[in-house]
Amino acid sequence: MTDVLIDHTVLAERYLAVWNETDPSARRRAIDDLYAPDARYVDPLADARGRESIDATVAAVQAQLPGLVFRLAGPVDGHHDVARFTWEVVPAGAPADATAPLVGFDVIAVDGQGRLRAVAGFLDRVPAA
Repeated sequence: MTDVLIDHTVLAERYLAVWNETDPSARRRAIDDLYAPDARYVDPLADARGRESIDATVAAVQAQLPGLVFRLAGPVDGHHDVARFTWEVVPAGAPADATAPLVGFDVIAVDGQGRLRAVAGFLDRVPAA
C-alpha cells in the first residue's frame, strides 16, 4: 500500500516517457526519479532488477526500435498501488489512428513513496521476424 495519492494515468505517462527518452543522462535521471532502487521490470524477453539494469533494458529496446515511440493505447485502470494499461509503439509523429506494429499491456505497482517497485509487461502484438 502506498502512503501517497497516486494519479495512475500520470504515472503511466511518466513510465512511457522513460521508454521514449533517448538522451542517456536524461533517461537515467527519469529512471532514478520514477523507480524504487530495488525495482524489477519483467517481460517475456527481459528480467531487469534495479535501476541500472532497467536503464540498460530500455536502452537495448530503443536500439532495436529506432524512430519508434511508445504511447498509451487507451485508458489507465488503477486502484490502490497498482495499475494496468495498454501501450503501443508507432513511428514518431504517427497519427492517432496509425496501426501499431507492436502492442503490449503492462501492470505496474508502486511503493509507499509512489515510485515504481514492479512492472510486469506482456506483448500482445509483435512484428513478424
